[in-house]
Amino acid sequence: MNIKQDLVRHYHWLRQYGLNDSHSGNASVRDGDTVWLTPSGCCADTLAEHDLVACTIDGEIGAGASLDAPLHIAVYQHNPKARALLHSHGPHSVALTLDGKDFVPVDFEGQYYFPHVPVLNIAYQDYVTESPALVAHALAHHKLAIVRGHGVYAQADSLNLAYKWSCSLELSAKTAFIALQSGRL
Repeated sequence: MNIKQDLVRHYHWLRQYGLNDSHSGNASVRDGDTVWLTPSGCCADTLAEHDLVACTIDGEIGAGASLDAPLHIAVYQHNPKARALLHSHGPHSVALTLDGKDFVPVDFEGQYYFPHVPVLNIAYQDYVTESPALVAHALAHHKLAIVRGHGVYAQADSLNLAYKWSCSLELSAKTAFIALQSGRL
C-alpha cells in the first residue's frame, strides 16, 4: 500500500470508529518535502487517494487543502521526526477537556502512553492564526494535544502510531467518563 492509500485508509477509520463525523477532522502524511493532506470539507466516507492535496514542507499550500494546512506544515517544521498528523473529534476527549484543564488519564494504558495531554485554550476567532504555532509547539513535546472544544491532534512517525494515540486517548477519556458517571472518581 502506498503512503496516499494509507492516509485515506486511516482517515476512513477515524470516521468508521466514531472519532470524526462524516466531514470533520483532517489528516496528513509527510513524504520527503511533500505533505499530503485531506482537502477542505471532504467526506470521510467517499475520500479517495486522488482527492488528497499536495503541500510542501516549506509552506506552499495546494489549492483546496484543509483549513488546518498551515497547522500541519508547522507541526512537521517544528518536529522533523513527525511523519503523520491526525486531527479528530473524539467526543469523550473533547467533552472531558471543555474545562480547559490538561487531561490526565486514570487508566493504566493512558498513563503508560501519555501521562499528561496538554489542552490548548484558543479562542474561536483566533484559531486560524494562533493554532499552527501553539499546536506545533505542544506536539514538539507531546504525542497528542487537544484544542479545547475543538479536537485532538496526534502526531507520530507513522500513520498507524498516530492512529493508535488517537484511539488510545479516546478510550482513556471514555474510561474516565464512565468512572465519573459511576462515582468511582
